Amino acid sequence: MTDDRPRAASGRPGPPRRGERGGDRPMTDRNARRPLVPKALRADFPIFDQTIAGKPLVYLDSAATAQKPRAVLEAMTRFYERDYANVHRAVHTLAGRATEAYEEAREAVRRFLGARSAAEIVFTRNTTGSLNLVAQAYARPRLGPGDEIVLTPLEHHANLLPWQRVARETGARLVFIEPTDDLRITEAAIDQAITPRTKIVALAHVSNVTGAVAPIAHAARRAHAVGAVIVVDAAQSAPHLPLDVRALDVDFLAFSGHKMLGPTGIGVLYAKEEHLRSMEPYEVGGEMIDRVTLFDATWREPPWKFEAGTPPIAEAIGLRAAIEYLEAIGMDAIEAHVVRLTNLAAEALANEPGVVVYGPRTDRHAVVAFNVGRIHAHDVSTILDAEGIAVRAGHHCAQPLMTRLGVPATVRASFYLYNDEDDVERLVVGVRRVKEFFGDVFGEPVPGDHRGSL
Repeated sequence: MTDDRPRAASGRPGPPRRGERGGDRPMTDRNARRPLVPKALRADFPIFDQTIAGKPLVYLDSAATAQKPRAVLEAMTRFYERDYANVHRAVHTLAGRATEAYEEAREAVRRFLGARSAAEIVFTRNTTGSLNLVAQAYARPRLGPGDEIVLTPLEHHANLLPWQRVARETGARLVFIEPTDDLRITEAAIDQAITPRTKIVALAHVSNVTGAVAPIAHAARRAHAVGAVIVVDAAQSAPHLPLDVRALDVDFLAFSGHKMLGPTGIGVLYAKEEHLRSMEPYEVGGEMIDRVTLFDATWREPPWKFEAGTPPIAEAIGLRAAIEYLEAIGMDAIEAHVVRLTNLAAEALANEPGVVVYGPRTDRHAVVAFNVGRIHAHDVSTILDAEGIAVRAGHHCAQPLMTRLGVPATVRASFYLYNDEDDVERLVVGVRRVKEFFGDVFGEPVPGDHRGSL
């Protein structure tokens, strides 16, 4: 691809690149900055127009999946009603509109991440799909016995299992960065884990259990100093933090659309273009080919050679609408709001007798994991649900971390732009209701107190 701007089926060039006129700004007038007023924003989300158990819904499970604003729902409905067709195939009008909308969504992601080119943006199913693509298409051909893959014991399964598999397949070794007692990843620990044998450094930007934030830019510098590449799991950071892949200098970065107001079924893999050009496709089939004979085939340029078959077209359009919604509010404002609520909730819960809060006091983002005495997390969640409060309970797809904490599960409250201080207060009151309901059962603390300085 000589011009890194995508071209629609009509042959017209796609949206401008970074640095060109308008290339890094939201693309429509409706994206003028809006104040972050959670109660007002909730009016944009139809799901909040209901009660649960007769009480207003308090949704504190956005780390699992975020709710959808009307702008996302309407963008997808409009596409299905007016422009629906497959992309990159036919030359009729609908196919042209669909292709243009799909590639404009790719450009919106490029702008959101600060990537150099839309060719560096691959649409996948989700974060898991993106990380498996990197492990199999990039890492597997390059790893051998004695090579090392550096991870942390805080990773959720999507950023652990692909590396376990590729290590078994190649003879490479997994090396884990040792976290602090309050489950933070420090620059010193990263320096100790990365050696000349390191080929891959794969880290979660934000832990989905503790909310701890990893020093990604430092890890990238250390990885590059020994000739390794860095892979960032941004599933929990893309919804809340301003991201700039060039400033972080990461090689790969993955996230899911559904955790940042977009639909399910679409994820993103950012990769430096030189890596994508050097990689063979992970999946092969329709649309990603250049030429096919009975016994051989050649591939299209990236990113299309990694998007075999019919891609998630409506989902990409929904993701673009979600990005524009977030941009209209501002990622800096969203980050400040979410951090403030997270800290408020962590402090309030830690002050409740019998409640254990896991993770650091600082460098924490979006999620608060906790337990209430010896009461199982599922029982806590059930009582909170009866109070109209939706939280996650379980191992959060991070069983090695649960083992480290010495518990089978935790309750997790996660916050987003539609939450406010009243939601934190409802959560704390709900936890008190849990303790009242179970009486003296809650009195003994659960094993493994990792509250840190809380």
